[in-house]
Amino acid sequence: MLCCRLKTNNLLMLKSILSLSFISIISVSAFAQTDSTGKPSTVKTLSLKQYDALQKGEDMYHMGWAAELNHYPAPDKVLASKDKLKLDDAQVSKITAINTELIRKKKEMGVFIIRNERAIDSLFRIKRINDGNLIYYTNRYGIYQGELRNAILQACLKTQKLLTAKQINKFERLQDNK
Repeated sequence: MLCCRLKTNNLLMLKSILSLSFISIISVSAFAQTDSTGKPSTVKTLSLKQYDALQKGEDMYHMGWAAELNHYPAPDKVLASKDKLKLDDAQVSKITAINTELIRKKKEMGVFIIRNERAIDSLFRIKRINDGNLIYYTNRYGIYQGELRNAILQACLKTQKLLTAKQINKFERLQDNK
């Protein structure tokens, strides 16, 4: 009898946990499309935070980590420490150019990703989605993400080539102290 009661209690607890988990998932996905003030994004498939990051050219997915974690620093971070790294004028000029181009590329890809999200949403909304256009737009999304990641990693590679070993070591020590 005690064994049956324990099994029943365990089943009730499991059902409660599953129900709460499901409610939490629903709540989080509903919340994900608004910011902390409750303001919705202009693209319903993107949160306001994602939309703003794409517009501003921010790397919200840490696409540069493969480079940065392996001693290829991001140009913006190097420029932020240029005095401590004792970069010469030529280094500052070249790294600034790399960073400027990277910012331009990130914003450009952000615009393309937003347009692509709108197109996918629209096709589903107006019930014009089919296998062909779904494949097209989802593959485009992958291309944009790939091009964005390539631009970020290329910028890290180019930046690393402009620094001396001593500057890279100093940069890493500065990053470790943050």
